[in-house]
Amino acid sequence: MNAVLAEILRLLDVEKIEENLYRGHNDPNSHHVFGGQVLAQAIASAYRTIEPERMLHSLHAYFLRPGDWNLPVLYDVDRIRDGRSFTTRRVVAIQHGRAIFNLSSSWQVAEEGLEHAVSMPEVPGPEDLVSDRDRYAEIAKKHPEVKRFAFRFDAIDSRQVEGLLMTEGGRHAPFKHTWIRAAEPLPDNPEVHLCLLAYMSDMDFMSTALLPHDRRPGPDSGIQGASLDHALWFHRPFRADEWLLFAKESPSSSGARGFVRGSFFDRAGNLVASTMQECLIRVRA
Repeated sequence: MNAVLAEILRLLDVEKIEENLYRGHNDPNSHHVFGGQVLAQAIASAYRTIEPERMLHSLHAYFLRPGDWNLPVLYDVDRIRDGRSFTTRRVVAIQHGRAIFNLSSSWQVAEEGLEHAVSMPEVPGPEDLVSDRDRYAEIAKKHPEVKRFAFRFDAIDSRQVEGLLMTEGGRHAPFKHTWIRAAEPLPDNPEVHLCLLAYMSDMDFMSTALLPHDRRPGPDSGIQGASLDHALWFHRPFRADEWLLFAKESPSSSGARGFVRGSFFDRAGNLVASTMQECLIRVRA
């Protein structure tokens, strides 16, 4: 397994330090605390308190304060309820004695029931697309600052249908389609696949909300940007090391906030997960 993917999986494997209390470390390559990492570490912390036959079906989270990448993050799990069919967990992420993130999650015993789902968009397959790893490796020759986030493409094979890069300007319709998967096979551990999909669900959301405004995330964009909240629903089984189409759209932006929603489809066209996020996109004076 390549070193970047191995390091991300190591970070998502939180350390138990006391009953209901876990510790997660930060990625020294990024020089910031990536929201998807905190989200995934919080899920991993809750997962350690759940009975094996129960599966995560929904979560709602708020990013409360910026994280400090120089310090580990503590995750305090509150075992709110253990019912016959559903289990509820609340997780608070703590740094410097203050909450930086909180998450509410619901887990369910597997059941059979009525089924329907929307169809997957018709887009080219990943085999016909250029990887973001190759695109940004070329861009980094002139814009070395992209390495701050582009190193993740060594671990996550990401291929954009529209080819809209964070370093390019112009106004575009607020939607993106990206094929995404782990760059190498993962262990047959449901927790790993669950946490990695949550990690990937926070990639490229804010940039979708900025597409109609000729803006891109980054220090020179004139935008103060941050994730405000994040929600995920898991509908069907999936593997994070097999191709998933991540279809993103931003129906609205207002009040210095951009709203984005996304859907994950597997290669067979099954809707396996849905996600939404609101992000701060404040124009600097």
